[in-house]
Amino acid sequence: MPHVTVTIAGKSYRMACGEGEEGHLTTLAEDLDRRITGMRGTFGEIGDMRLQVMAALTLADELQEARRRIGELEREAAREAGEQARLATGVGVAAERIDRLARALSGHSGG
Repeated sequence: MPHVTVTIAGKSYRMACGEGEEGHLTTLAEDLDRRITGMRGTFGEIGDMRLQVMAALTLADELQEARRRIGELEREAAREAGEQARLATGVGVAAERIDRLARALSGHSGG
């Protein structure tokens, strides 16, 4: 199992990850470090643990909002799929009526 050393809030951590996930883990750690650094600039030195908890809560909030939005999009897609199915059914019914009408007209014109 590969290992990556990441630096978050000035501290280095040796982390295990899956094969090929080294870059992804490094990117995640860099993002967390940027967030903590930004919060440190905003709030000052309020303690590493507090900054890390605030960063984690910010990420949790973003995740919750993303999940809520995904749920909305899934519901919207399901509604649109239902509407498309109803339209397709309507088009099919109309096509059958047109076909019957065309056959009835062609039967009358031949006689």
